[in-house]
Amino acid sequence: MAEIVAIKRVADTPLRVEADGPLLRVILASPPANALSREMLKRLHEAIDRASTDGAVRVVVIGAEGKVFSAGHDLKEMNGRRGDADRGRAFFEETMLACASLMQAIVRCPKPVIAAVDGLATAAGLQLFASCDLAVATDTATFCTPGVNIGLFCSTPMVALSRNVGRKQAMEMLLTGETIDAATAREWGLINRVVPREYLNPVVTKYAQTIASKPASTLRIGKEAFYRQAEMPLAEAYDHSVRVMVENMLARDAEEGIGAFLEKREARWED
Repeated sequence: MAEIVAIKRVADTPLRVEADGPLLRVILASPPANALSREMLKRLHEAIDRASTDGAVRVVVIGAEGKVFSAGHDLKEMNGRRGDADRGRAFFEETMLACASLMQAIVRCPKPVIAAVDGLATAAGLQLFASCDLAVATDTATFCTPGVNIGLFCSTPMVALSRNVGRKQAMEMLLTGETIDAATAREWGLINRVVPREYLNPVVTKYAQTIASKPASTLRIGKEAFYRQAEMPLAEAYDHSVRVMVENMLARDAEEGIGAFLEKREARWED
């Protein structure tokens, strides 16, 4: 049974955070839209920051209640600021920067982050799960970047989207605003697995527990190296990865793990 360690309910933007052994479940609990309001962005960022420094947390799982994973930014909240003296410019900029900061925090989090997607993930909602390291979706989940349909190109979701799928596929989604199904999303590389709804939590939990059983220090080293080398030219990426590999080889857990493998015994991780 998961222990509820924090519940934040501010206005209509609740976020539920549960400790489940080595897993930290972060649940968007503001149906029907699970919109990424300013308050929701703040609470999500706080949860990721907490997970990053909490030694008891090995893996983070981001999910949502209801039939929509997340419909993206709270457009009512944003449109309500058009009456400001600057027509909302400052609020829009602060919101987009807060969202960008959250997505980067997920990528930079030293703990693996898995998205459990059920229902529609659209615009910044797609950006949220696409920023995670892994994503499992139900077979009825759907995905889109529909900003073009309302005159607002999904430029910030584009950053995460274009780092997950090919350019032609990303541009198809961005230019048409059309929805793709879970099978297409998996074919394009946007998600890892497609499962029936009743299997979503069991499959995600199994994924998370498998990852949580690995040495935390190795996961941290590997995740950081993966994203850093992905931003580098080929030769620079290899130079960086060689340095990381050497330091990793000298780490206590690598010495123990290799020794255990050669001696055909269970490894004893120090983390």
